[in-house]
Amino acid sequence: MSFAPPPMSLLAELTHRCPLACPYCSNPIALDRRASEMETADWLRVLDEAASLGVLQVHFSGGEPMARNDLPELVRHASKLNLYTNLITSGVLINDTTLEALDTAGLDHIQLSFQDVDEAGAERIGGLRGAQEKKLNAARLIKARGIPLTLNFVVHRENVARVPEMLDLAHDLGAGRVEIAHTQYYGWGLKNRALLMPSAEQLEASTEAVVKARARFGNSLAIDYVTPDYHADQPKPCMGGWGQRFVNITPSGKVLPCHAAETIPNVVFPNVATESLGAIWQDSPLFNLFRGTDWMPEPCRSCSLKEVDWGGCRCQALALTGDASATDPVCARSNQHALVMEASTAGHDGEFLYRRFGAI
Repeated sequence: MSFAPPPMSLLAELTHRCPLACPYCSNPIALDRRASEMETADWLRVLDEAASLGVLQVHFSGGEPMARNDLPELVRHASKLNLYTNLITSGVLINDTTLEALDTAGLDHIQLSFQDVDEAGAERIGGLRGAQEKKLNAARLIKARGIPLTLNFVVHRENVARVPEMLDLAHDLGAGRVEIAHTQYYGWGLKNRALLMPSAEQLEASTEAVVKARARFGNSLAIDYVTPDYHADQPKPCMGGWGQRFVNITPSGKVLPCHAAETIPNVVFPNVATESLGAIWQDSPLFNLFRGTDWMPEPCRSCSLKEVDWGGCRCQALALTGDASATDPVCARSNQHALVMEASTAGHDGEFLYRRFGAI
């Protein structure tokens, strides 16, 4: 077993509690209940171990991480460890008081999610009345405090036509960066894939809108653009390669190479309650399962791009083929590429299954 360089980033999923119910949420279908969440002391220890391991960034996420009262304490501790701190939030719990506590604790950056620019569309997806105004107010408060701000829009069949307005809103609110991220089909997003999947024409139009906005805004607004794999023929290097750059910790302490890895059957998921983060990263069977290239089947094994895309996404391969070790069917070289084409053009009937505890 070879030595793995330390991960760059830790995604700390503090809780699965969230006031929104987005049907594209990447959280697992079996959400962790509050009673199973790690205590403050556990997270403080995890941050110590992450810093010792060589992690540079910690992204506080959820669910809604601001549902935890100890968030400022965790941010403060991470800052003292010289970890770059980023909060990934819906913004609906941000006000002068809560933001001041985070700012005083040393928070470096906030990523604020929006479900739409249209209020009705936002409420249909998020399921929370009045959320849009809370988010807009949060963005203004963040900007007034001088905390660097990224806006995140998850786009799908129902809102993708409004990508130009999303980009305008990010500019008008003074964000330094905006992410236009097509839905990735894991967790609740996979359950609602047929209703969320954009058409090829919609994808093309959104791509064109991003290109035009980049030319118009220049350096005043950085634009990240995440396309849906299902309309591609070359897979993305999921998480920068399995067990290479990122580590994800769930509310109950499970340590994962990516947020969707819990879908993989017949594997043991290590937990920081019983093992150190460093030992898990280096030695656990889970993190070494698809690390590197030795595990790859053909045509990946002999492909010149195998250390570029790292075989694509294991959870996507599982969702489409039932085998996490298969070539990602997004790849045109896969003999199962037709599965992606079928999924991308499926019907769009039915109703959303909203993200809620016990929804299934």
